[in-house]
Amino acid sequence: MVRRLQAQGLAHAGVVAAMLKVERHRFVDSALVSQAYEDTSLPIGLGQTISKPSVVARMAELLFEGRDGTQGRVLEVGTGCGYQAAVLSHLSREVYSMERLRGLHEKARENLRWFRLSNVHLLFGDGMQGFERGAPYAGIIAAAGGESLPQPWLDQLAMGGRLVAPARSANGQQHLVVVDRTPQGLVSRTLDVVNFVPLKSGTA
Repeated sequence: MVRRLQAQGLAHAGVVAAMLKVERHRFVDSALVSQAYEDTSLPIGLGQTISKPSVVARMAELLFEGRDGTQGRVLEVGTGCGYQAAVLSHLSREVYSMERLRGLHEKARENLRWFRLSNVHLLFGDGMQGFERGAPYAGIIAAAGGESLPQPWLDQLAMGGRLVAPARSANGQQHLVVVDRTPQGLVSRTLDVVNFVPLKSGTA
């Protein structure tokens, strides 16, 4: 799987190493294990999916682009089954990962127990509010997309920090958006067309 991602352009050494360490089959249902290393999204229950490996790699590479070594604190919005949090744990000193669906929050906790990742903190709550107690963040990454980026995410981004998330553009398509906080203010780039589950508020 990782060799295929490298052939498709994945070049960040840290992301390559992280994805080699995290076995994706441990995050999918037993009936889907045979598809775990294909570049496809898979259902994880409650109407949610585990993202394609190529999408996880792309977002991680964007988050850590131009940065060497382990980064500081990262906030992940949308834990899902825990796969991306596990990948991020090898690239960050601390990962705060928030999930609004209690069933998935518990599933992620169960999935991640095997890896014994002491730097991953799983939170049950409304990801649209971010997690102010852990702020500021060197990186924020979201696995769901809304009409715009929630203001709390921007407020909780550290100076020099970067946010990578899907958001809907004026033409109605969902794109990956990268936002950097610089001394001159927030600088935004709109990149690839993507298709993520809708960003929702509240918990369930």
